[in-house]
Amino acid sequence: MIPGSREQFAEEARAERPDLAVLCLLLAAEADPALDERGVDAAQIELDRLAGMLPYGLRGARAWASAVTELLGGRMGFHGTPADYERLSSSLLHEVLRRRRGLPILLSVVWLEVARRAGAPVYGLGLPGHFVVGFGDPEEGVVVDPFAGGASLGTGPAEQAAGPRTPARTLDIVLRILNNIRAWAAARPEQSGVALWALELSLLLPSHPASLRYERAKLLVDRGRFTAGAAELEAYAQVVEAVDAEAAARIRSEARAARALLN
Repeated sequence: MIPGSREQFAEEARAERPDLAVLCLLLAAEADPALDERGVDAAQIELDRLAGMLPYGLRGARAWASAVTELLGGRMGFHGTPADYERLSSSLLHEVLRRRRGLPILLSVVWLEVARRAGAPVYGLGLPGHFVVGFGDPEEGVVVDPFAGGASLGTGPAEQAAGPRTPARTLDIVLRILNNIRAWAAARPEQSGVALWALELSLLLPSHPASLRYERAKLLVDRGRFTAGAAELEAYAQVVEAVDAEAAARIRSEARAARALLN
């Protein structure tokens, strides 16, 4: 375990330039109690090691994309499979580094962190239902798909259909990872504890959907924490009342129903 991992997560999320690898590893510590500070250091060292395997003196988006893909997708064998969507470990950076398998966004984190350490002009791109990595100018650079081992999306119609290339911000990437974890847990009612910590970390981010507070309150009720859940429902109703009095009334009704479950 990492002492004070949530406090560290919140502090890093509010830093002027949040560190993506650090946030992903602190997130992973919530899922894996065996991940301690030594394990976090080992993951960072592995990212450094991979970056050190890239050739020196690379110039241009295509050269960088080719070199990173040849290393990670080729020599190291990082890629994804449909089965990876069934594993929580596919969303945990230290496990993705160990297994060399993961969800598109976690494989993209590996591409991003390795390339960034080597000085590449690299950024993440959040597409609908997928996540990829770009090199060079966001408007003209090369885009690759780490889930497919780094296959290039080229510069043709398929890439143009992806729409404007707006580099994903670090905290947006982290929130998207947490959303994936919540979706994984939602399909497995016995994993409601995973959904809860993913929600609680999401709420530590300086910018998050207000509706997550409602979702957390409902989850507390579902987990039998009726008093705590009702209190959070009432607090959320107070926030909502300013814009939607009818919705606030419904939420207060849910809070009363939760308290009634104590009887």
